[in-house]
Amino acid sequence: MFAVTVRFQIRDGMFETFMPLMIENARASLNEEAGCHRFDVCSDPGKPGEVFLYEIYDDAEAFQLHLKTPHFLSFDAQVSAMIAEKSVATYSKVSS
Repeated sequence: MFAVTVRFQIRDGMFETFMPLMIENARASLNEEAGCHRFDVCSDPGKPGEVFLYEIYDDAEAFQLHLKTPHFLSFDAQVSAMIAEKSVATYSKVSS
């Protein structure tokens, strides 16, 4: 398995627009990508504008395929101006 974490800081006033798009991207990833097994979208009212993702894929190749899907490319184009900061970390060994 291959894990991906992403932390977004959303620009002021954009959180309510960003979240439905993020949730739809997560849903599409889970429903349409055989290599995507988990896609959690997390937020905390105590951390305004911060969104944390936790994703699990079969392997790094499945994640790279995710980045090329029509739903991801559409999502990315729609939200790019809403994001003030983004950090991505990947983990190639996942133990349960």
